[in-house]
Amino acid sequence: MKVRWMVVVECSRTIPLPFIVILLLWLTLTFTSFGLFSPKNPTVLAVLLMCSLSIGSALFLVLEMDSPFDGWLKVSAEPMRYTLTQLNK
Repeated sequence: MKVRWMVVVECSRTIPLPFIVILLLWLTLTFTSFGLFSPKNPTVLAVLLMCSLSIGSALFLVLEMDSPFDGWLKVSAEPMRYTLTQLNK
């Protein structure tokens, strides 16, 4: 059980870095092309800003939840510890 708990706590990121880099480059190119070929008015700029913030926030949440015991958003390990102590009895 101790080994299993250590595997859960010590696990590394499951999303490969090349995938993240390629995804970010693809999104950058997409929003750059939208910005270049769209008319220059406040509505279009506001929509582009909202869409890029939405996608950035979603990517941030995916990366934060990939390592739930580290980072800005943390999941408490206490319920797992309590369960393990109950299972060991």
